[in-house]
Parts: sequence; C-alpha cells; structure tokens
Amino acid sequence: MNMDKITDIKAISFDGDQTLWDFQKVMRHSLGYVMLELEKTDPVAASRLDINKMIEIRDRVTRELSGKFTHLETLRLEAFKQTLRDVGRPDDTLATRLNEVYLKHRFEDIELYDDVLPTLQTLKKKYALGLLSNGNSYPERCGLDNIFRFVVFAQDCGVEKPAPEFYRIAVEKSGFKKEELLHVGDSLENDAIGANNAGIRSVWLNRQPSLLEPHAKIDYEIRTLTELLEFL
Repeated sequence: MNMDKITDIKAISFDGDQTLWDFQKVMRHSLGYVMLELEKTDPVAASRLDINKMIEIRDRVTRELSGKFTHLETLRLEAFKQTLRDVGRPDDTLATRLNEVYLKHRFEDIELYDDVLPTLQTLKKKYALGLLSNGNSYPERCGLDNIFRFVVFAQDCGVEKPAPEFYRIAVEKSGFKKEELLHVGDSLENDAIGANNAGIRSVWLNRQPSLLEPHAKIDYEIRTLTELLEFL
C-alpha cells in the first residue's frame, strides 16, 4: 500500500454509496418497509414477493431500461410497476405508493459510517471537498449539508463513472486542475481505476479486504477513511 505523503492536493472528492454510507443496508431496510405496506394493501402480491425478488426485478428493469431513464427515482418507480406485473397484480397507483414509502426510508434512514463525519470535518478545514456519485443520495438528504463545495451526480450530467467524461466534469466543477484533485471511493473499477484513467490520483477505500490483489495498479489503498488523515 502506497502511503507516501501527498503535498500538492487542493481538492478531494468522495464516492457516496458504500464509501460514506452502506447503501445495501439502507436499500434492504427500505424494501422491508415496502413489504409491510404491501402486506397491508395487497396481501396476495406480498405473499408472492420477498426482498431478494424485488432486488432481482429492479436489477432486470435497470438493464432493460438502460439509457432510457435518467433519474434513479423514475427507474425505481418503473421497477415497482414491473414487480407488481410480474406477480400478476398490476397496479400503477399502488406502485407509486410503494415508491413513496421506499424513497422516504431510503433517504431518511441513511446511516453514515462512523469514520465519515470526523474525517470530512477535519479535511474540510484544508481542502475543497466534493461528492461524485452514480447514485442519488444528495448531501442534504443524508446529513452532509455544508460539507461539499462541489457535487456531481451521473443522473444530472448524463454520464456515469468510470467514464473519463464524468471525471472531466468533476474537475471543471471543482475549480482546480486535475493534478490537484484526489478521488476516494470503494469501487476499484468506477473510482480507483476510473479516476486514474482520467488523469486523477485516487484512493481505493477497501473496507472489506479480500485475499485477492487488485488486478490493476492503484495509487493508494486504505481500510478506513481515517487513514486519509495519516498521509494528507
């Protein structure tokens, strides 16, 4: 793990899901509330579903509608509509209600990892911080108001990480040169390698290290965000 001191960085960007909060946890938590709502309003549909099946259908709809829907909330609604169709209980009005329940808990119940706020509050004193995400958890929705100076969401700019164009937009939004930007994220492909391919140094946040070595050269690897403070 490269831990050389970095002295010429002026801005640091962060991924959101699985970097600052556990998206998988809050997604399943929110779908649990969807199941409760479904059990009340359509027990037959509820008896034919579980959380894993809803996730499978959502993933299938995402593949089928790739490039057709920009906003993830619209995509989630289409997934609920298809879910009810798949179990023989088509009801777009109910799908809209399920989407409302999901989104309420999806954003209100986000829990930041313990190392997030202490690290960001410390770094904010010296660096311009940014949030770069393929998701849709805007800072004001997850308790991170007044932390980030620049924010880039794929659904707003029409291009996703790891595309170099996404990172070009991020550099432009930051107001700094790409050589002055450091990107931090949990995805080896989207964050670490994606940023590198755009000429930006990166830190791979590997919260759950495996025995496998990265298949590509990376600049830095850390286990917790707190480790950033050791070499910045």
